[in-house]
Amino acid sequence: MPTITREQVRVPVDVSPEMRDTYIDNYMKATRGSGRLMLFACDQKVEHLNKDFYGEGIDIADVEPEHLFKIAKEGVIGVMAAQRGLIAQYAADYPDINYLVKMNSKTNLVKTDQEDPYSPQLYGLDTVLAMRDAGVNIVGLGYTIYLGSEYEATMLAEAGDLIAQAHAEGLLVVLWIYPRGKAVGAEKDPDLIAGAAGVALCLGADYVKVNPPKPEGEDERTPAEALKIASMACGRTGLVCAGGSTVDAQTFLTQLYDQIHVGGACGNATGRNIHQRSLDEAVRLTKAISSITLADYTVDQAMEVFNGQQDFKL
Repeated sequence: MPTITREQVRVPVDVSPEMRDTYIDNYMKATRGSGRLMLFACDQKVEHLNKDFYGEGIDIADVEPEHLFKIAKEGVIGVMAAQRGLIAQYAADYPDINYLVKMNSKTNLVKTDQEDPYSPQLYGLDTVLAMRDAGVNIVGLGYTIYLGSEYEATMLAEAGDLIAQAHAEGLLVVLWIYPRGKAVGAEKDPDLIAGAAGVALCLGADYVKVNPPKPEGEDERTPAEALKIASMACGRTGLVCAGGSTVDAQTFLTQLYDQIHVGGACGNATGRNIHQRSLDEAVRLTKAISSITLADYTVDQAMEVFNGQQDFKL
């Protein structure tokens, strides 16, 4: 099981000296003392509206937003990522969850062929700090950049400034970076994914969430093998992969294992694959995912956790 000590946490120099211990506290919380990130992504109520929470193949429990918080409380995660307002409505009842506030979001109604994507920041850091000062367990921030959009310069500037401010306050930052827009031919091109990872490093992010690369044509690498280049490209910024649409547990856990052990990923960022299930199944899947991400279980061992044949706790 990978573990790190407080002394082994590499603190960026833009973290103010008086907030150094706070940054280390937040890093240890978010990674559960492992250095790896198990991010439970719960920002889709804006990003994908209600279609990710109600419909065919989705457990009826998912239509109620509190389902997300119940999963985070009863399961094993590192951080729960969600918009500030969603966290504000439920955090008093779920004070022990490690929260990562998603600072920008947009819906998927306006398609790329109509306008290149732009996801503006929805609120200032001061509103997040006020919640933290009021006792909400906020350990970090998240921000999405659509690399290749004609609005990328604005998003890059917003993200860069946000990271500097967040680090000064001892908060972690995870960037979601997706190549997308009329200038982008293949959003999952391995070179583009590696480029996006490198951008996150240059902006100073602690972690970057990317889509798994999709090699095509004469590129005979597996997605995990292609991911290795992206993991190398982002240096000291940890790379995690988006989970994508729901698949069976065996397939998902196998992909995750390969992303970490072949692709060099530093964890996972999973939403729909978890929350579209019943509470019991979703909780078991968080434990199975965390057993791989945080404790280096094999896929077979993780499947035993998912199937209820053994429990997993940290």
